[in-house]
Amino acid sequence: MTAGDPKAGEELQFDRVVSDAPAAPVSGADQPAAVCTSCSKPINSDYFQVNGRVTCESCRNAIQLAYATPEGTVPFLRAAGFGLVAAIAGAALYYGVIALANLEIGIIAIAIGYMVGWAVTKGAGGHGGRRFQVLAVVLTYWAVGLAYAPLILRDSRMPRAAQFFEVFALPVLVVTRGVSGIITAIIIAVGLRQAWRMTAAPSLTFAGPYRVGSGPSSARA
Repeated sequence: MTAGDPKAGEELQFDRVVSDAPAAPVSGADQPAAVCTSCSKPINSDYFQVNGRVTCESCRNAIQLAYATPEGTVPFLRAAGFGLVAAIAGAALYYGVIALANLEIGIIAIAIGYMVGWAVTKGAGGHGGRRFQVLAVVLTYWAVGLAYAPLILRDSRMPRAAQFFEVFALPVLVVTRGVSGIITAIIIAVGLRQAWRMTAAPSLTFAGPYRVGSGPSSARA
């Protein structure tokens, strides 16, 4: 199997569809008992299942490695750097709309969520996982508040420390603005959810090994 650079959240694609049930022996010495849905090679002994699809041991290990959440600080810091750039760009876009058009278009928060989610995933090498999800949500939330920072710092008469707190709390405080504020808060929540979903690890279910033509094999756990 040739492993590419899979992205988190994408479904696995297989070349062939094979029954989920353990394959029964096939008559004829030249016919394989099962075929790997990933590399199309015959399987005559033990096989595995990935999301219910038959795979050989080599492909099963390659898939697990390709979709694993990166560990260590380097991938996280790279994802944080990519995400930070996207968050600042998104905040600038949001502020530009507010300042130039004098409009508060909350739907831009969804665009920010998409930008940050894409950037964090890119920085993580196309992978996802819980810590990248938390990172993406925090950056998206911060970007929405940052978009209003110039207005708050310009118009507010509160102490500077209180102004920065208001910037951070703004995505929550927007609910107090009545019906329009509630709608904006819902849109911001959708943007946060977008960032969360884009940086999730793919849902993979591994099973096996199974012995071709019989029940589960006890050769390996």
